[in-house]
Amino acid sequence: MNDSETLQKMHCTSCESGTPALMPEQVELLLKNVPDWKLDRDRRRIHREWRAKDFDAALQFLDRVGEVAQKEDYHPDLHLTGYRNVAIELSTHAADGLTENDFIMAAKIDALPVELKG
Repeated sequence: MNDSETLQKMHCTSCESGTPALMPEQVELLLKNVPDWKLDRDRRRIHREWRAKDFDAALQFLDRVGEVAQKEDYHPDLHLTGYRNVAIELSTHAADGLTENDFIMAAKIDALPVELKG
């Protein structure tokens, strides 16, 4: 369907309640373009984890994610635990599942710099 660079150039579209979620085969195709993201067991979310260099690096990364999310009018679930462990979950609440927006956001997040623990 789309490769990661193509997804990065796209923009999230507005979703209303009742927006249809992607079919499982569509999810599988899009997931190939963001290989570091994993499908949750419920198949309604994708997630990825990072171990940042330190607390400041984790906060800076989450701040960059927040800036992109604001521009895309997208609301990811962001988690910071153990002072440097970052986890992000993506899903489209209006669809109660995954839409193309989630994969667009994943590709955009993948393009952001993050200082990782060596």
